[in-house]
Amino acid sequence: MCYNKFMFKSLIRFRMERLVRKYFKKHHPRLIVVVGAAGKTTTKIAIATMLTQRFKVRMEDTNHNTDMSVPPALLGVGYPNNPRNPFAWMAVLRGMKKRIRRDDDTEIIIQELGTDHPGEIPHFGNYIRPDLAVVTSILPEHMENFGDLDAVAREELAVAEYSNILFINRDDVDPKYADFAKTARIDTYGIHEPAEYRFDIISNDPRDGFNGEFISPELGRIPATIKLLGQHNLRAAIVAGALGVKFGLSPEEIKRGLEAIRPILGRMNVLPGRNNTVIIDDTYNSSPGAAAAALKTLYQFDAPQLIAILGSMNELGASSPDEHTKLGSLCDPTQLEYLVTVGEDANKYLATEAEKIGNRVQRCNTPMEAGLFVPDEPEKDDFVVESDIAENLKSVKRQLIPYSQKEIEVVSNMLDPDLQEVLWDDTFFNEQAKRYIVNIMSLYKLNHIFPLL
Repeated sequence: MCYNKFMFKSLIRFRMERLVRKYFKKHHPRLIVVVGAAGKTTTKIAIATMLTQRFKVRMEDTNHNTDMSVPPALLGVGYPNNPRNPFAWMAVLRGMKKRIRRDDDTEIIIQELGTDHPGEIPHFGNYIRPDLAVVTSILPEHMENFGDLDAVAREELAVAEYSNILFINRDDVDPKYADFAKTARIDTYGIHEPAEYRFDIISNDPRDGFNGEFISPELGRIPATIKLLGQHNLRAAIVAGALGVKFGLSPEEIKRGLEAIRPILGRMNVLPGRNNTVIIDDTYNSSPGAAAAALKTLYQFDAPQLIAILGSMNELGASSPDEHTKLGSLCDPTQLEYLVTVGEDANKYLATEAEKIGNRVQRCNTPMEAGLFVPDEPEKDDFVVESDIAENLKSVKRQLIPYSQKEIEVVSNMLDPDLQEVLWDDTFFNEQAKRYIVNIMSLYKLNHIFPLL
């Protein structure tokens, strides 16, 4: 049975890749791909925000970036809800064929490419030839499969072998890895020189973003205010501006595009908390580099108290103890009132290292436990940063955000009728009821509802 499943997957992948080649042969859109250990989705969306001012852009707005999800995403066909269902994949193939046959005025496609095993980035070169490729970072990722950072760099930079132009984030890609990029057409971006495309920061208000000038060899200096939090997100805006230049946008369009870029959900979003506290939500699939950047950003805020909630980071393999220990060493006891950790590795390594250097640490086994602890601690105007989705810290976030009665009603209407009766009992509809609903929401995977209200 396992052999048959493998054969079926290989056949479907082969057919999808062949359809992708047919599509590009017929329709000729330009293709931008984004690779890297972190920041792919943020960068992809920033580039799309910039280029949609002038071009018709197709971008798959989630993080489907695997060998099975990239082919349908390139053609704008949805990934199956049940990928184990063979008939669902037959529907995907039919959708891709229809896309090839019909007229398509898409001018630019932006797609992220992911990897968790050696050889996956090179494989994409079997059926696509990107006009531009962006390398966001070389950082520890899936180390249980790659072993060391050199292997990660070789994998990510393999995209250069089949791309026309390569953009490298000079801040997060060590120059020693440049030799791994088998191309002579390399441009660099970053915050500081010697990056060719960069942003000269004049002022930085954590609440309002970065005020400064975007600098490019072609257009010189363009003043702009970029409403993003954290320098790692600023780099996504910089490369968006760089690609805007490459695609011929005017200085006015570059400025307008930069100022239109916003953070995506779970990536350094600023949320209102109880008692006028502020929550920095960085809970989506964090990594050592992203978590370190989140802490650095938190320290920029001027508040009576700063509290960090950090969960265990997955897929680090043998490097997990070292990476969690390093993150613990970045927890500054002179800055943080509390550090709250969630999960086995965070509690064992991160918390232990943080305690050694003087931090007050609260270890929690579950996100619910952390969420019940933190609301009792923040004072008015506090800031709380959350990082690492590995332990489902979305549920912590929901316990820190004030809810309206309408929000609670919408959620409770999705629950079992017996639970509704309990929740709407007059003696139970109080703060405890709100917390109880949050716990149920986590179980029912309903965390997405509040951003929609």
